[in-house]
Amino acid sequence: MPVRGCAKRSHCDYNRPLAGDGLGLAEHRPCRYAEESMHKLLATLIAATVFLPHPAVHAQAYPSKPIRFVISFGPGSASDALARIAGQDLSQSLGQPIVVVPKPGADGAISAMEVKRAAADGYTFLFGTNSALAVAPNMRKELAYDVMADFTPVTYLGDNTFFIVVHPSVPAKSISELVAHAKANPKALSYAAGNTYALVATALFAARNGIELRAVPYKSEPDAMADLLSGRVQILNGTATNVAAHVKDGKLRALATTFHERSPLMPDVPSFPEAGQAKFPIGPWFALVGPAGLPRSIVARMNKEMVAVLAKPSVKELMLRQGFIARSSTPEALAAYMKEQLDVWKAALKAAGVEPQ
Repeated sequence: MPVRGCAKRSHCDYNRPLAGDGLGLAEHRPCRYAEESMHKLLATLIAATVFLPHPAVHAQAYPSKPIRFVISFGPGSASDALARIAGQDLSQSLGQPIVVVPKPGADGAISAMEVKRAAADGYTFLFGTNSALAVAPNMRKELAYDVMADFTPVTYLGDNTFFIVVHPSVPAKSISELVAHAKANPKALSYAAGNTYALVATALFAARNGIELRAVPYKSEPDAMADLLSGRVQILNGTATNVAAHVKDGKLRALATTFHERSPLMPDVPSFPEAGQAKFPIGPWFALVGPAGLPRSIVARMNKEMVAVLAKPSVKELMLRQGFIARSSTPEALAAYMKEQLDVWKAALKAAGVEPQ
């Protein structure tokens, strides 16, 4: 008997007994035309499912690709070493590589602009220092970024230790002897400045002691080392990353650390207060920031992971070998600190006699 309602009644065999079942039961299947229509409908639905955007495709778990840490100084600098130390452990916890990208020059402004222009997607950060985030805004009359408006604070990273070292041709064996030698030989001594802290701190040291030292700027501290080791420049306020080995080998002489206490890297070298010098109002610091508009979820994730990395004893030890004391903060605390440091460095530049250019 044909199926009711089928347009092709003569071809329907809905109630044909099942072949070989021996029971005479109805097959209960639609006619071939109904089947064909159903197949076409299913094919259309499947195709639509394939081409419709799926939320999971666009909401990939963060991070899903390598993350860039842009630094303000070149290969071999303290920034380079510290970013790689932090990046190695961070890549393990995030499951993605951390790529260190040097963008030296313009007192850190070039690296800052690289991050400012980046997409706020969590894949580009400034592993920055006071140079880009506090000094350049006060030293450069024309700067294409606003520290407080163009970046998203993530976490404070820590403080670096600097040492005042001299070439062996300089007869001074202490800070007081260096001051006396400089006074006896006006304008005879020059100092290398591979970063803004070295430039401003040494200028402030000279101003406080009434001596004249000639500044020789370099893009990055490693660039200054050849001239220092050859004696073409005689003084450097530098990082342990670049001076510690040369001091140990006798190629340079360390007179003091500008930190407020002695460094375990050179325990025999006095701190600035021990050397009879007032504590500096400024210090070399590092912070992690992203572009403006970075999503809160990414800020929270990066802060959590970086704080955990900086708390690891193994990371602390590796950083300490570079003269770096690892510390961390909340994004809010870093924002307040960055704002404060803009004023601190403005006053320090004025006291050191460094004019904006």
